[in-house]
Amino acid sequence: MGLPSRIYPVVDSAAWVQRLVEHGARLIQLRVKSTDTARLRQQIRSARLACVAAGATLVVNDHWQLAIEEGASVIHLGQEDLDEADREAIRRSGARLGISTHSDEELERALVLAPDYVALGPVYPTTLKVMPWAPQGLDRIGEWRRRIGRLPLVAIGGITLERAAGCLEAGADCVAVVSDIVGHADPEARMSAWVRILDDQSQNAAGTWR
Repeated sequence: MGLPSRIYPVVDSAAWVQRLVEHGARLIQLRVKSTDTARLRQQIRSARLACVAAGATLVVNDHWQLAIEEGASVIHLGQEDLDEADREAIRRSGARLGISTHSDEELERALVLAPDYVALGPVYPTTLKVMPWAPQGLDRIGEWRRRIGRLPLVAIGGITLERAAGCLEAGADCVAVVSDIVGHADPEARMSAWVRILDDQSQNAAGTWR
């Protein structure tokens, strides 16, 4: 089954989830870097309720146990997260699983785990965090597309609205975006522009993952 949107904002709070789903986001990741369990639970719960109300799909990054307890339908894990996560518990919960990949070895590891989608990055240079990998480029998206077959592919890293079409044409099903929306002077207008340009004409954005 395809992803529910071509646009995949990644945000760090439930407040951002609320703002963006009100302006058309249908697939959105909550990535909160915190060790405060009570705060994390509240953030996941609030974000999930906002998505349910808007008919959107919430993806919870990393905090798989709380995600399961709070009824999240999709969990995203990085390669380091995979070392500690109970993947069988995730599967038993019925949650879908997305996995980050940055190299041939990481892709091979991910595919063994039969994820519901894989993410490739960074496609372009990104200032969000220090990356040990050089920018992958559009050719790498095409390579991943050939290797994973029909499995959904998410491109991430330095992607702007102006760069999104190239990623999709290269083989990505969806583009993850951070700074181009949350760092914009008018995030709501920018979110609406993404939806208008990409998802309103999308053939693979007709539903949600429940």
